[in-house]
Amino acid sequence: MAPGTPLSDEGKERAGIQSVEVGFALLDVLAQASDRLMLRDLASAAGMSAAKAHRYLVSFQRLGLVVQDSSTNRYELGPATLRLGLATLSRLDAVKMARERLHALMEATEHTVALAVWGNRGPTLVHWQETPLAVPVSLRLGDVMPLLSSATGRCFAAFNSHGGAAEKAQPMIDKELALARKLGRSDLPSTQAQVQAMIEETRQQGLGRVVNVLLPGIAGFCAPVFDADGHLVLGVVALGSSATLHTEWQGPVAQALRQFATQLSADLGWRQV
Repeated sequence: MAPGTPLSDEGKERAGIQSVEVGFALLDVLAQASDRLMLRDLASAAGMSAAKAHRYLVSFQRLGLVVQDSSTNRYELGPATLRLGLATLSRLDAVKMARERLHALMEATEHTVALAVWGNRGPTLVHWQETPLAVPVSLRLGDVMPLLSSATGRCFAAFNSHGGAAEKAQPMIDKELALARKLGRSDLPSTQAQVQAMIEETRQQGLGRVVNVLLPGIAGFCAPVFDADGHLVLGVVALGSSATLHTEWQGPVAQALRQFATQLSADLGWRQV
């Protein structure tokens, strides 16, 4: 094309698509990152100059796709990406099937129930159904659950071995172990041996469980749901006041969760060996 020749409609479309693809590289880097990133590091990882990356980031911030921490100037994914991610996850068969049945589980347990999947930063809450008499809990959709101090995290630590998840989880566990030792948390594992014992207990019982660990006065269970290949696709959570939620391994809440997860797994094609 000669210099100064106007772009055809087709040429403009190609240029616009290319621009989106270039900008998406920044979002992809942020999605893979384990923490917030400085502009220079984000631009470098995306293969572009800092000036070029900044122009994209300004637009992404306006759209809510990216947010910048005013105190550190570091970037991370914004609320719009969470909405897109949750919308995508909600269309997955396992999540859709679980959501359709969750109200019955809530009525059976008489406690708040939720769904979690393994996201790029760990076990992530993607659906929440609260009972009318539920105690206030400071958890929200999109929250990433710790692996050692939450029932959800313990479930995923014990049962999620697909796609290198165990390798990805180990650095998270190491970080949480260091924090537990620093804080002197006697209610949490503080050594790898104790972590392994926790994982073995979780596997033996078929559930993750915590009582007054993640939040004072709150207890919870999380049961694993598997697909036809035996891969963990989501965790089903029940939580409530530790004064009213039956926390026994063989109690009614634990039994209801196991039954729910086992049936859903079977409907997804999983067959226990």
